[in-house]
Amino acid sequence: MEKLRCGILGATGMVGQRFISLLNDHPWFTVTTVAASGRSAGKTYAEAVEGRWKLDGDVPSNVKDLVIKDITEIDAVTKDVDFVFSAVNMSKDEIKKIEEDYAKTETPVVSNNSAHRWTPDVPMIVPEINPEHLDVIEYQRKRLGTKRGFIAVKPNCSIQSYTPVLYAWRDFEPYEVIATTYQAISGAGKTFKDWPEMEGNVIPFISGEEEKSEMEPLRIFGSVKNGEIVSADNIKISCQCVRVPVLYGHTAACFVKLRKKASKEELIEKMTSLSGLPQELNLPSAPKQFIRYMEEDNRPQVTLDVDYERGFGVSIGRLRPDTIYDWKFVGLSHNTVRGAAGGAVLCAELLAAQKYIEKK
Repeated sequence: MEKLRCGILGATGMVGQRFISLLNDHPWFTVTTVAASGRSAGKTYAEAVEGRWKLDGDVPSNVKDLVIKDITEIDAVTKDVDFVFSAVNMSKDEIKKIEEDYAKTETPVVSNNSAHRWTPDVPMIVPEINPEHLDVIEYQRKRLGTKRGFIAVKPNCSIQSYTPVLYAWRDFEPYEVIATTYQAISGAGKTFKDWPEMEGNVIPFISGEEEKSEMEPLRIFGSVKNGEIVSADNIKISCQCVRVPVLYGHTAACFVKLRKKASKEELIEKMTSLSGLPQELNLPSAPKQFIRYMEEDNRPQVTLDVDYERGFGVSIGRLRPDTIYDWKFVGLSHNTVRGAAGGAVLCAELLAAQKYIEKK
């Protein structure tokens, strides 16, 4: 297939950089446009990120010499792209408006931002779990007055290490969940060089994160009714979110009550056999095995396991009966791959495979 041309909004930030890295040599997509704030506009990408490239390795050669466009000059940004990824750093209201403005130019927007996660006709997708939510796009297009433009979003990074497990166990009807997430500093767009006070430190508060962690899984487990996504009401989740001195990888400790009894072996089998549309379609970024279970008492560990399936998979361990809840486990996911840019890339691959994103 001829590659789709994509732009990256907010290309100089940490998530934007992760998009750049993941899309280097992508078989379906090629980055033709990078956009950022007016401060960076007019510079080459290499010039704009000099001294603040946060990832391992060098800036990919295919984007080094791209001249950054001003994110607010929408016609110029959309001129040479088939769709855009959004990782902009603005207020929520500003993001909502600019993403809709891009969609109204008939340019699909696949967003890492939280601004549209609760817009009723915007799908919030974990491709293995709720691809049917893409059905709302036709209703969104009617609202926006577009034929090909729309917005799709991926959910918060903090939920990736436990929400897939709850979905895998849906036959056993989980109905009450306690989760504590131990979240890497890259989730705040930081490295230890940027945030030296995080070394050897734990901060028991991440603004807005607990509400997202409790509510977003309910929307993912919800259903499409009358052109809107209606959240599930058969499960309750309570979360605490803690920032820990780790660069990449969000860990979750979870306690779950089930309406139907299950053995440990049955629960592990449900997790490890979970497969969805990305695997069926053999999408380029899809992990071969979405969830793996690790038998060792001291796994998963960030340093050993965060890059499982190139960061697109989820590692689970320490599944055991609990004295108050039914079961407890520990999960680990890569927060800037599966949890951020990579999740959006996988979502875009699904959208392309299902012809929601096509050549202009």
